[in-house]
Amino acid sequence: MTNKTSSIELVSSNGLIDRKIFIDEDIYKQELEQVFGRCWLFIGHESQVAKPNDFAAGYMAEDPILMCKDSKGKLHAFLNMCRHRGNRICRADAGNAPSFMCTYHGWTFATDGKLVGVPGYKEAYFEELDRSQWGLVEAAQLDTYKGLVFATWDRKAPTLKAYMGDMAWWLDLLVDRREGGTEVLGGVHKAILHANWKFGADNFSGDVYHFPITHASNFVTYGRRMPVFLGDRTRYTVNPGKGHGLMGAYVGPEAVNPSHFVNKSSVIRDYYMQTMPELEARLGTIRAKQGAISVATMFPNFTWHPSPMVRNWHPRGPDKMEIWSYCIVDKAAPQEVREAMRRNFVGSFGPSGPVEQDDMSNWVQCTSASKTWMGKKFEANVKMGIGHETKHEGMPGVMSGWPSETNQRSFYSRWSEIMEAPSWDKIQMGANH
Repeated sequence: MTNKTSSIELVSSNGLIDRKIFIDEDIYKQELEQVFGRCWLFIGHESQVAKPNDFAAGYMAEDPILMCKDSKGKLHAFLNMCRHRGNRICRADAGNAPSFMCTYHGWTFATDGKLVGVPGYKEAYFEELDRSQWGLVEAAQLDTYKGLVFATWDRKAPTLKAYMGDMAWWLDLLVDRREGGTEVLGGVHKAILHANWKFGADNFSGDVYHFPITHASNFVTYGRRMPVFLGDRTRYTVNPGKGHGLMGAYVGPEAVNPSHFVNKSSVIRDYYMQTMPELEARLGTIRAKQGAISVATMFPNFTWHPSPMVRNWHPRGPDKMEIWSYCIVDKAAPQEVREAMRRNFVGSFGPSGPVEQDDMSNWVQCTSASKTWMGKKFEANVKMGIGHETKHEGMPGVMSGWPSETNQRSFYSRWSEIMEAPSWDKIQMGANH
C-alpha cells in the first residue's frame, strides 16, 4: 500500500497509543484490508445450520456473508452479493432454502454457490454467458472449532489451529465442557454503537481495571459480590500470544469458582459445580479448577463471556460498530439451566442489559475524545504491569496481575504488526507473538 500511515509510529512498545487509530478514516480503510481481509473471523455456530440447505446471515467486517450448508451437507461461507449487479441474494436472517434468487434481475444461486438460473439466458445472453464463472464469491478458507465457525478471505492465511495457538486451550472451557458440545440458543442480539470496534475488543481481552468503578452500581443493585480487586493473587490476566487475551482464576486450593462473580443464579452456579467432574475428565484437573469459562477476546474481534455469550465487534466505520451477541449453551444442559442462562445473558449483555450500558457509555466517550482538537494530541496509556509478567506451570500463556494491561499492549502490538506486514509470510506466528 502506498501513502499509508505507519502503524509502528502509532503504537509504541512501552504502552502509548496514538488516539488517531480510533478515528482516522484512512487507518480504518487499512484495517478492512490488512486486518479483516486477512485474519480468521467468527461467522457463526454449526447449530445455526444443522440441516442441508440451512443458512444464517452474518458479516465479515463490513462484508455481508451467508453461512450455509448445501444440499449434500457441506458447509460454506459466501459473500451475500449477486455476481450480476451486486444486490444481496438473501435478505432473511436465517432459514432453509434450496437456492437464493436475487430480487433485482432474478439470477439464482444454489446453496453450493453455483449460478443455476439466469432469466433470458437464451434470448438475452444468447447462451454465451459462462455460468460456471459467475457463481457466488466464497471465503478463501473455512474451518470449525468444536462447533464455532470461522472464515478468512486470505488463501495464504495460516490454518485456524495455528492462528488460534494457545487460545484454543482456554476456549475449550466454553465449547468442550460436556459431551455433545454447545449450541446457540435463540437468535442474535444486535446493537449499533458509536464507538471504535477496538475499544470493545480490548476491554474483553482482560480489562479488569474497570470492574469496581464502571460496574459498581450493577453489583450493588443485583446484590452481587464485588470481586476482590487490587492485589488479588488468586486471579490473573493471560496473554496467550497472537493478540489474544483473557482473564481467569488461579488453580490450587485457593481457587474460586468464577461463576460466583458472573451471575446471581443458583441454578447456573449449581450446574457448573455438578458438571465439574465431567469437565475434569474431559479437560484435565488444571482447567477444571478454573471453575468456569473466562472473559476473552480472540484477535481481532471475536469475544466470549460467561453470561454465557459469544460476540463479534463488527466495524462500521472508524467511530461506529455493530455488536452481534449469541447465547451459547451446553447441548446437554437441562431445560431449567438453559432458560436460566438465556435470562442471564439477556439481563446482563443483551442490548438493554445494565452491564452492557455501563461499558458502552465509556467506549463512546473514549472515541469522542480521540476526535477533539486537544484530546487527540495526547496518547492513550496502557502501561500497567510492564515488566511484571510471569508463567504458571501447566497453563499456556504469559500471566499478569489483577489488574494489568499486558493484554491490551499485546492486542495493539498485534494490530500494528498485521497492519504493517505485506503478507502472512512477514507475520510472526510463534507462541510468544
